[in-house]
Amino acid sequence: MDLEHTAKLETARSLQSTLEKTRLHIVEYREQFDSQQSSSESEVAQLLEGRPGLTDPAIVAVHVASQVAFLRKLKIQYLEQKAKDQYIKTIVSDDAPNINGEDNERLRVANDEKKSVLKLAKSRLAEKHDDLRKLAPLVEQDYNKAKALTSEASTLASKILDARLQLTRLRQAHPHPRLTIQSANAQLDSQVMEMQKLDDELQGLNEKVDEIKEKVKEGAREVERLRIERSDVEKLAKTAREEVEDNRVIGLYDWQVAPLFTASLALHRSLHSLESYRSASENELHLTYGIRPTSQNNRETRRIQIVLLFVPNTRQLADAQVEGLSQDVGDLVGAHVQANDVPGLIAAVLARAREGY
Repeated sequence: MDLEHTAKLETARSLQSTLEKTRLHIVEYREQFDSQQSSSESEVAQLLEGRPGLTDPAIVAVHVASQVAFLRKLKIQYLEQKAKDQYIKTIVSDDAPNINGEDNERLRVANDEKKSVLKLAKSRLAEKHDDLRKLAPLVEQDYNKAKALTSEASTLASKILDARLQLTRLRQAHPHPRLTIQSANAQLDSQVMEMQKLDDELQGLNEKVDEIKEKVKEGAREVERLRIERSDVEKLAKTAREEVEDNRVIGLYDWQVAPLFTASLALHRSLHSLESYRSASENELHLTYGIRPTSQNNRETRRIQIVLLFVPNTRQLADAQVEGLSQDVGDLVGAHVQANDVPGLIAAVLARAREGY
């Protein structure tokens, strides 16, 4: 391929050099015509319009026709004046010339020969004019075509040089071994198989996600049911505590509430990345979360530890301590403690942790 491109490039260069060296004489003839036109008489300059070399042919034809008519009249007047002069000289001359019929015949033959020669020259001149009218557009087309081909060959030569330079740079940037068509096809087949495998895995993961979502929905419904049962049990326990003061009622209350708390805590652990939890005392709960921030700069898992303190023997939140955040969240903790909103406090702290605070 390189040899073929080199041969074509050399051919284009040789054609360009040949065109540059060849003298077509078109420009020289045009300059000569312009010089003759500029050196013409004043009447010609008045008739002709436009710049040199761009004269309208119709104006030139009108000018030529007027000049031909004028010259014909001038010729007739010249012949008349010459004939009159000769006639007067012949009459007033002492020795009258001997003019006979042979002289007239000889003059007539000479005039006929001159007329035939003039007619032949006029016909040749007309043929030349016709040839010029016919060949001038063709020569101009060939000249324009050769000029266009020359510029195109020059452009192609520069493009070929640029392509060779770019190819050289690519070869330097990508040394051997390079990918061949067979190796590229093999790599493509392996990538297609890998993509198919990944698609299958993605489909399996989507199915697992759907199953987990269904389980989460079932767990949420179960938690809601247990929450309703818990509220009913709390009402019964409160009524029983007011009516009968018996310590067994508190045990019964704990026996009913414990499953609800366990189920809620398991769901919360699965949804909010809860790693561990422990009850330090009857009114103190320690929760540890593993949160991964959503920012692109830092994706490491952070440990957030929340300590919840309740009023003894009640569900009233007394205080909360948060560790693992870079900023102070005292105002956030105070607002949620005052509102006794434990889920809201945990959700707000985890949102701050995911944002990278």
